[in-house]
Amino acid sequence: MIFMIIKYLVTAALVVIISEVAKRNDRVGSLIASLPLVTILTLFWLKFENAGTEKISNHAYYTFWFVIPTLPMFLLFPKLNATYGFWVAMLFSIVFTVVLFYLYQLVLGRFGIRLL
Repeated sequence: MIFMIIKYLVTAALVVIISEVAKRNDRVGSLIASLPLVTILTLFWLKFENAGTEKISNHAYYTFWFVIPTLPMFLLFPKLNATYGFWVAMLFSIVFTVVLFYLYQLVLGRFGIRLL
């Protein structure tokens, strides 16, 4: 139980720190947010919880493939946000990313890489 509390506190602290840094400096906040900190933390949590080597390796492998279709959102969102506002930009970015995930997994499936 103590481990779960520590896990939640460390993970939540990471998000709070990034948002606080981003309020003060856009570039530094973005740099920190772009680092694979959540993935690294997840790998640590899996290791500390005695997940098997295959489970930990699979997490890193699939994270790589799932990051790729999210990248266009980071170019699309700022343009939409400036034009239509935050909520429209966020909604469209989410829908766009879901569509890209679907198309991406179809393409990768042709190469024998099964994501879902």
